[in-house]
Amino acid sequence: MDAYLNGELSVIAMRGCEEFAESVDFYLKRKIVSEGGTPKETYLVKTDCIRFGNGEAKALIKESLRGHDVFIIADMFNHSVTYKMYGIENRMSPDDHFQDLKRIIGAIAGKAHRVTVIMPMLYEGRQDKRSARESLDCAQGLRELIDMGVSNIVTFDAHDTRVQNAIPLSGFENVQPTYQMIKQLLRTFPTLSLSKDDTMIVSPDEGGMSRCIYYSSVLGIDLGVFYKRRDYTRVENGRNPIVAHEYRGRDVRGMNVIVVDDMISSGESVIDVARQLKTRGAANVYVFCTFGLFCNGLDSFDRAYKEGVISMVFTTNLIYRTDELRAREWYTEVNMCKYIAVIIDTLSRDMTMSELLDPVVKIHDLMNRHNVKLAAHGDVQMTISQQITDENADSDAEDEDSDSDLWL
Repeated sequence: MDAYLNGELSVIAMRGCEEFAESVDFYLKRKIVSEGGTPKETYLVKTDCIRFGNGEAKALIKESLRGHDVFIIADMFNHSVTYKMYGIENRMSPDDHFQDLKRIIGAIAGKAHRVTVIMPMLYEGRQDKRSARESLDCAQGLRELIDMGVSNIVTFDAHDTRVQNAIPLSGFENVQPTYQMIKQLLRTFPTLSLSKDDTMIVSPDEGGMSRCIYYSSVLGIDLGVFYKRRDYTRVENGRNPIVAHEYRGRDVRGMNVIVVDDMISSGESVIDVARQLKTRGAANVYVFCTFGLFCNGLDSFDRAYKEGVISMVFTTNLIYRTDELRAREWYTEVNMCKYIAVIIDTLSRDMTMSELLDPVVKIHDLMNRHNVKLAAHGDVQMTISQQITDENADSDAEDEDSDSDLWL
């Protein structure tokens, strides 16, 4: 069916999200066709955020959204987007992106039936609590969106989900890319064993234990953790600097270790963790991070890869990635466009999100298929031709499965 309960479905892509939104639009139409419906030519709405010469701006929506169910996709961290002020080219900051988001919501002017903001990396997500005379930017930003008429906010791997307490009577969905990360790992390394004897999960700090416990539980493998010892007498780049990482957990000698975190900022922390794991005898260190910011560039990761400290870094395409990053041999991108399309379709129909938020059944099915493949190859290293054949088979199978279950 292509009938929606909350008005005609429309998707707005904020600046810097156009390519991502086009892919989401493709999968939305594909899903509607698979269910016997007739999709629109496109669900994307034409908009513009116009800048004046002095830096002021306004939003323009080029078609009526009266009564529509509107989903706005916004990347607050796309620093490739620029604007001119007094003839000088300026990169858009998260604050600039957030103001444009509010301008678009203001241009809708309350005419839409419902507005949902999909903000993969939460604006000011790291300023989620007050430890001194500090502003509570994340909570304030959420409140502003709700006060402007936003009904639901969808984000991924929030730094601290308790920030939703700022909007207790509104929708706040925190989604994890667990299934997609594991699937991409197995596509990239098709002979990798995820048994308890060969692989384990490590959290780079105690704050990330909840997401790592989930990985450990659904995969049935062991878990380790590093404790971050900080110097609370100094502040560098807005944070108390890390003095040392102290490891707690089982022996990692000969193990494949998956380090799971929410983001890579400078990368110093995760490289230090990987280096310690290699010193302790880990065979390979794979890094799962939902968001790859790489604020200090890529040189440190280039060196770490060359030295054998890291084997691969996986991040999603939920935020902007530079062409230089995507070309790196040590980097693999995890595509989330299908998942976003399914989330939009599910919410627009007022259906439950439970299965999307807890993909344990999907992960177990994936692992069963992977173990069957390993058994078929006799746990020996596949040749290059075998790997290519299997990857093509996986791709064909995904295309076939996507009509009945787009999320696979």
